[in-house]
Amino acid sequence: MQYVNGIRKAALAIAALSAALTVTACQSGNSPTAADSPSKAPSSSATPSSTPSSPSPSGKPSSEAPSTAGTPTATASPISGGGGGGGTSKTCAPEALTVAAHQATDRPDGTGTGAAIIEFTNKSAKPCTLQGHPTLVAGAGNGSPDHNAPLKVTPTGTATPVTLAPGGTARLKLTFVQVQGEADGYCKSGAKPSSYPTLVVGLPGAGAHQVALDDGVFAECDNTVTATAVTATKLT
Repeated sequence: MQYVNGIRKAALAIAALSAALTVTACQSGNSPTAADSPSKAPSSSATPSSTPSSPSPSGKPSSEAPSTAGTPTATASPISGGGGGGGTSKTCAPEALTVAAHQATDRPDGTGTGAAIIEFTNKSAKPCTLQGHPTLVAGAGNGSPDHNAPLKVTPTGTATPVTLAPGGTARLKLTFVQVQGEADGYCKSGAKPSSYPTLVVGLPGAGAHQVALDDGVFAECDNTVTATAVTATKLT
C-alpha cells in the first residue's frame, strides 16, 4: 500500500513538473528577445537637406556665365601708308606732294639714264606718311601722262613707313637696263632703246605723279626697272 502511494506521489510530481515546463515554454515563445527586436530607424532630421554646389574659381556659382560687359574689342591700328610701323599721320595726299628727279651718281655703265633718284616733298602744313614700292613706273610724253608706256617694276628692299614733316623729303631709286653705245645707242638684248621726256611714278595711296629729269631724258632698254621702297635716307 505504501508502494502504491509512492508511485502516485511520483506521478503527481512528474505531472506538476511537466505543467511548469509547458507554461515556461509558452512564455518564452511569445516574448521577443533583444536580438529579435528590429533596430530603430535613424531620424530623417540627420539627413542633409541639400548638397552644396562646388564654388567656381571666381567664387560665384559655376552655373553663372561670366559677364562680357566692359571687355575691350580689338581695333585696327591707324598706321598710315598701308603697312607696319608706328606712324599715326595719314598717307600723303597727291596734292600734298611735289616731285623731282635727277640722275643717280651710282648707276650702271652706259649712255642711257642708268638710274634716277625720285624725290617726294611734303608741301602741306601737316605731317603725312609715305610707304612702299612704286605701284607704277611708266614712260610718258610731256603733255600726255595718261598715254604712257608702263615698265615692268621689280621691287627691292623692305618697305617701312616714312613720316614727312612739312617740307620733309622722301626718296626712292629707279635702276634701268642701261642703253649702250653712242648716239641712239643699242640694247644688249637686241631690243630698241626707249626714251621719254617724263615718267609717271605712283606710290601706294599717294597718287601718280609726272616728273621730268632735271637734266636730259629717261633712256632705257627692255622696258623694265628695279625700284627701291621710299625712304628718308639720302640715296646716290
